[in-house]
Amino acid sequence: MSNCAIVGINWGDEGKGRMVDLLTESYDIVVRYQGGGNAGHTVINEYGKNALHLLPSGIFRKGVMNILGNGVAVDLENLWDEMEQVRKNGVPLSPENLMISTRASLLLPWHREQDGLEEARLADKKYGSTKQGIAPFYADKYAKKTILAGELFNEERLLAHAKDLWEWKELTRTGVYHAEPKPFEELAAWLKKYAEIFKPYIQDTTVYLRDAIAADKKVLFEAQLGSLRDLDYGIHPYTTSSNTIAAYAPIGSGAPFAKLDRIVGVVKAYSSCVGEGPFTCEWFDEKAEQLRTAGEEFGAKTGRPRRVGPLDIVATRYGVAAQAATEIALTKMDVLSYMKEIPVCTHYMLDGKQTDEFPFPADLERALPVEEMMPGWGCDISGIRKWEDLPKEAQDYVLFVEKAIGCRISYVSVGPERDAYIKR
Repeated sequence: MSNCAIVGINWGDEGKGRMVDLLTESYDIVVRYQGGGNAGHTVINEYGKNALHLLPSGIFRKGVMNILGNGVAVDLENLWDEMEQVRKNGVPLSPENLMISTRASLLLPWHREQDGLEEARLADKKYGSTKQGIAPFYADKYAKKTILAGELFNEERLLAHAKDLWEWKELTRTGVYHAEPKPFEELAAWLKKYAEIFKPYIQDTTVYLRDAIAADKKVLFEAQLGSLRDLDYGIHPYTTSSNTIAAYAPIGSGAPFAKLDRIVGVVKAYSSCVGEGPFTCEWFDEKAEQLRTAGEEFGAKTGRPRRVGPLDIVATRYGVAAQAATEIALTKMDVLSYMKEIPVCTHYMLDGKQTDEFPFPADLERALPVEEMMPGWGCDISGIRKWEDLPKEAQDYVLFVEKAIGCRISYVSVGPERDAYIKR
């Protein structure tokens, strides 16, 4: 048995997609187990540069089955657009390499609309939503008011169920947000259109995974976002609406019987964050813009400039524990090459006292970073592929981080390309 989860340790955008794309070479199946189209994995390989939002990052590997599990917010409209885009880049997609769980709930057009309406209502108190309908979707899912993908096979029952939900949702749309009424026929047409497209892809993935694991197939579980965006363990309320931690992988994948043998946590060599909420180590001045530009720190889904700062050891150590990471992939080391000295946030100051513990979310706004400086290496390392060829200062940086977070760093990424990494 060899089941592995690849997860984000911090706020997301750590480079999980490139690690899934890299490691999938050794796996038979890749499963997305939570989240939706509200974030992106940018992958660069022989198919060029592709920004994935819903598709698992294993789609670029021949012979690998890719699954959207029951924990995913499946937006059929955006998924189809994404499939068409990657097909244009030469990526083969069919039911031979992509499956959707019958138990996955569908994100409907009204979820995206409600997301935007709520952010507008909140105004300056907004959570920084990507407006992809994720929070309204998960609220409806836990209220048992969603449509499962497997329902698309029975049109009569599907439309009866959809009509009930439409009547309920119209009360919210028109009564709470004062939106214009929408006819049921619009939703019915949407469902019929995408039912015809996606029925060949919808399967009982629990049976598929059960049989695959029994046959010793290797499964890779792919997460979205990072530990600090987890609904239960993140910086509430500035989190996503699902569980991003590896412990949820068996549940959200459709394989609750699966056991994880390996958890690869992905950490960026500096910190970045998209969206609202406390970000203790954030930079605001010219050095922030310089780092943002060097790292091309703009959201894959939204294009929004990411907030940036030095590597946050306190937050990273917390994320490692939340994920129960067995090893770390440190990404974007090459971005730091321009710095003569490299700052690291090693501790927090909270109410005048130094702490190494990540604070309760409501206390984070009072936390201040304590930075230490490390010598830079002052040269381009993007072409290096062996540990011993790294400058000593770069090696020292990796070893310092490894010791501080208490988890071995197995991979050091020095570029976005598939082969731009060092295996320790």
